[in-house]
Amino acid sequence: MKFKQYQYLKQHLFEFTAPDELKNRYENIPTRNLSPLVLAYVGDAYYHLYIRTRLLNFEQSRVHLLNDFSMKFVSATLQAQAYKAIKDDLTEDEAYVFKRGKNAKSHAPRVASVHDYHISTGFEAVLGYLYLNKDFTRLDELCEKSFIAVAQNLSQQE
Repeated sequence: MKFKQYQYLKQHLFEFTAPDELKNRYENIPTRNLSPLVLAYVGDAYYHLYIRTRLLNFEQSRVHLLNDFSMKFVSATLQAQAYKAIKDDLTEDEAYVFKRGKNAKSHAPRVASVHDYHISTGFEAVLGYLYLNKDFTRLDELCEKSFIAVAQNLSQQE
């Protein structure tokens, strides 16, 4: 059954109303009702791009070094640290989204604790929620605060 549903969606994902015009299935993205894992999917992508771009303020030529640091920043363990830096600043809506993301049923990877993985999923869900709501000022504020906190922790470890 699942395979048939997947095949149907795959065949009908992109429908055209004209040769060069895609039909949108949804006019608005109802962020409050989206799956928290979908929000985390978007938030993860945004956070990774934010970190990669932010690291260019410190290094611009050694791609391996940039990649190493960006991978550290976006790891579940350091995202859990990032969340700790912003948790007291979350609005009621953001805290609700975080809780939904943290409690979402998902499979934790082997490289992080289950606790850190769930915290990082909640953190990413908040970022995805803000991004899809086009609240870029707030998104930037939370990402920068978390970036500073994680950078401070990393510099103390070295």
